[in-house]
Order: sequence, then C-alpha cells, then structure tokens
Amino acid sequence: MKITKTTKMKTLLNATAALLIFGTLLTSCTKNKGCTDPAATNFDVEATKDDGSCLYAEVTTENTTASITFNFTHHFNGVPVTVSNFNQFNYVTANNDTISISKLRYLVSGVTLNTADGSEVAMGGYNLVDVTNGTGLSYTIGQAEFGAYANMEFNFGFDTTANAASYADLNSTSWDVPMMMGGGYHGMQFEGMYKMNGNDSVFAYHHIVTKRPTMMDPFEANHIEVNLPGIALNEANVVVEIKMNIAEWFQTPNTWDLNTYHSSLMGNYTAQTMMQANGFNAFTVGVISQKQ
Repeated sequence: MKITKTTKMKTLLNATAALLIFGTLLTSCTKNKGCTDPAATNFDVEATKDDGSCLYAEVTTENTTASITFNFTHHFNGVPVTVSNFNQFNYVTANNDTISISKLRYLVSGVTLNTADGSEVAMGGYNLVDVTNGTGLSYTIGQAEFGAYANMEFNFGFDTTANAASYADLNSTSWDVPMMMGGGYHGMQFEGMYKMNGNDSVFAYHHIVTKRPTMMDPFEANHIEVNLPGIALNEANVVVEIKMNIAEWFQTPNTWDLNTYHSSLMGNYTAQTMMQANGFNAFTVGVISQKQ
C-alpha cells in the first residue's frame, strides 16, 4: 500500500489524540490528596481528595462566672479571737470592762452584690456562724458573673420578710425568739463574763431582729444592713475574708457599760437600739483571694 502525505498526517493526529487522552486519564488517577474540610486547621485549598488527615481545634467553654465564698474571722481590736482563747479574760472594752467570751454565734442573710450602675445581684440564703462550735465559718454564697461590683451587702439577722418565715434548722438550735418579744429569730447570741468590783459576773449580749418601745407599741425592724466595699471578680473561685471586730459591739458609737446592760437585753428597747447602731461598724473586708 502506498503511504501518502494525507495518510501520514492522519496517523500523527491519531497518535497525538491518544497521548492527550492517556494524559487526562493519568491525571485523573493521581488527584492531590489532603484535608478538604475548610473548618479544619490544616485545610488544603489545593487538595481534591480527602485523605482523612483533617485536624480540628479543641472546643472549650470559657468560664465567665465565679463561685464566691465568705470566710468569717474574728478579732478584738486586732487581737485574734477563736474558740481556743474562749473563757479567758483577754479583752478590755472601751468602758474599761475586762471580759472573757464563752459563746459567739450570729446569723447573716440576704447577701447582695451591687454594680456601679445600680443593678443588684441577690445571692439569697442565710448562714449561722457559730464560733463556739466551729461551724458556719465558711459560707459559699453562690455564683456571680465576672466583672466589677461597687459594693457588697448582707443582713445581720433576717430582714422583716425573712424573719416572718419558719426555719426548722434554726428552731432546732434554739435560735428562735419568744412571741412576746416579737417572734422570729436572733441576730446574735454573745455571752461571757466581765469583772464587776473584782468579781466575775455573767453577761448575755443577745441581739434580736425586732424591738418595740413598750408592750403597747408595734414592733420595729432591728436587723443590721452591713455595707462593705466592692470586688472585681476575674477568676472562677473567689474567697472573701469577712472580719468581725468584736470590740465594736461595745464602743462605736455607743460606749457600752456592762454594769448597766449585761442581761435581760432582748426586751430592752434602749439596749437593742444601741446594739443595732454599734453593729454597723463591726464588719470589714479582709484578704480576698482569687484562683482557677
């Protein structure tokens, strides 16, 4: 057979087409493998076939609230007071009365955090601090959002509304007040001895959260609204030391004379009024610690 120019050209074209087809098939069989998920940290924009190598960032939920705990400590004008130094005549009041302490317990309730713009974060609840038995000295008040709070507040005793309720746990600890004295509950039971003319005499400094001038008058609220400086919450666990200066119950603004006011004080309107005034100055904030 005679090979013409036309035949040669057709043969060349057919060979070229075959090579192109072969190249296309070869390319399709050798796709670029890699991670094809855009959400992955190692996403490969050039990958055409996913090879299972995708990596993803760890998903975490950032904590934005703090658990707040109040730790209650006690001192007498700077001298530490714990149950270990009860029943010792270690303290001298502003009236120059030397005293010892045999019982100290009190109730705090209605803790509230206030922001600079005036909004309130009510923590609620109550806690009986019993120094004598070493209970209630640490009180977790609850959770609050991170941020700055302008001040902290709590009630010493119950406010009028809370005082009208009944609490089985407090009733079982003889914390309730007889109805003839207003019912409800104590704010504090503070007892000990004082020196009177060289002799040891008993005092019972009991604060209750209602009072009235005479048996014919209506009851008045006698709880103490304690206002303390604010706090900036920036860690998950916050512990706030609440310090009670026991000496303040005897000195500011009323100098307390134990020879006059030492017993039967629950029904004594003047004594209860003096207690309320002095109690506003008894608490300060101590060490604040924050940690994850």
